[in-house]
Amino acid sequence: MTQEPQVEVEQAQTVAAPSTHAAMLQQTGYADHNRAVVVSVARFHPGVALTKRPGAERDAKKIHRTLSKLGFKVKLHSDPSSEEIYQIFHEGSGRGVKDCFLAVLSSHGEEGCVFGADGKAVRLSHIFACFKNPTMDRKAKLFLIQACRGGALDDGVQVDGAEDASDSSFTQYLSVPVDTAVMYATAPGYGAIMSPLGSVFLQTFCTLLEDEDDRKLELTRLLTRVSHRVAYTFQGKGRHLGGKKEMPCFLTRLTREVFLFVESTKDAGISVLIGSENGRMRTPSIS
Repeated sequence: MTQEPQVEVEQAQTVAAPSTHAAMLQQTGYADHNRAVVVSVARFHPGVALTKRPGAERDAKKIHRTLSKLGFKVKLHSDPSSEEIYQIFHEGSGRGVKDCFLAVLSSHGEEGCVFGADGKAVRLSHIFACFKNPTMDRKAKLFLIQACRGGALDDGVQVDGAEDASDSSFTQYLSVPVDTAVMYATAPGYGAIMSPLGSVFLQTFCTLLEDEDDRKLELTRLLTRVSHRVAYTFQGKGRHLGGKKEMPCFLTRLTREVFLFVESTKDAGISVLIGSENGRMRTPSIS
């Protein structure tokens, strides 16, 4: 089990916002809002050989606040077990969204998995596969994974790779549905750094969304900007992490341009803007 390198311990309160909708709309895949699910494991069950994650609750609070301001209906799940995490996404994938679904998974992890509060592995490929269904067909889906993918620390120099994770990475890619992007806090084989102020990855993502110009970016351009900001402005401090870097990476199976965070002029929601075969259009991608 790979644990995030940590510096200090600091706690923050989290806020959860319930999300409800009419059963008929959920069953048909239509809804009047976009949804986000945040799964954050900060504390593990007694006897589990995984350390507390200072800063995880701060991340969850900021993600909740940022996405709520952008019109998402956000549901926060704190310290769920592995079975509960599977259940959260199995149920969530069957509920309709207006244009898009966004998920955040934050925990200790290894390549291809994160850990529930019970210390058991949750396979990311199983989570992604839940969204291969008619309800989520043609809906934009974004997953943000704040977890280690190995035990190496990034010294900020170009290397061939910390370990051979090609088989696991390829399996994950095959499990990702069409019209989905997955962004990881770090590259395969490397650790994801967590500080008492939160993770550099999720904090940077939220900071960019607070800027109107960044919110207008097409999704892959926005994620590239997150990678650039983390890679070139962050540097670890302290005896163990001094000088260490972090390099987020993402994979995409998007089939069109997606603008997840452009505020609608008609309501407080979010419009997903897509490209068409006949040229670029800026219309909500409601199936």
